Amino acid sequence: MVATVKQMSLIVSVFGVVSFILGVVAENKKVQYDFFKLVACSWNNQYLVQMVFSVTCKYPADPTVALGYLSVAFLVASTVVLGICLFYPYKGKSVPQGVLFKHTTFTAFFNIALFTTGLAATMLLWPTITEQIHLTHNVHRDLNYECPTAKTGLLGGGAFLSLDSSLLWLIALMLADNAREDFFEEEEGDKGEFGKASSDAYEADVRVNGSA
Repeated sequence: MVATVKQMSLIVSVFGVVSFILGVVAENKKVQYDFFKLVACSWNNQYLVQMVFSVTCKYPADPTVALGYLSVAFLVASTVVLGICLFYPYKGKSVPQGVLFKHTTFTAFFNIALFTTGLAATMLLWPTITEQIHLTHNVHRDLNYECPTAKTGLLGGGAFLSLDSSLLWLIALMLADNAREDFFEEEEGDKGEFGKASSDAYEADVRVNGSA
């Protein structure tokens, strides 16, 4: 089955929407301070008797970390598929990359989409990794430790940026398709003009030889 621009656009759209939904759900499922802080004491009798206090943050189970990583995974998948789509030889016809980047509009949308994708990945990974650190390293010696959670709003913002980046990539894909069609039309036009010029030259040569 030969891939088409519409099929590739559909795949990119699905990945982008899934990344957006996972990011929004991860934001809504994030811990909202409904945990408690447990202060425990233990005895250390190695050289001297001393009391050691620690704070254990008891966070409730939530799928934020898993959903955050899945959102990033679908964002990366969407970007990789789109990168393949831009330079894929549709109908067996390939276009040099330099031809696409000669178009100012395509170059602008390509750079904006690339920047938005990087920003979306940052905003999704930052709170996800932070939340994972809070959940795994939950015992602290500082009795004033407040048991924080990842900053609220970053996952939701990253989810919307993920959706925006997919839309921008789709626009870049359409612009690349237009640039590809223009390139092939110019090639066919040049070949036609060259063939006509060769035919005229041949006819003129025949006439000269005939008159001689």
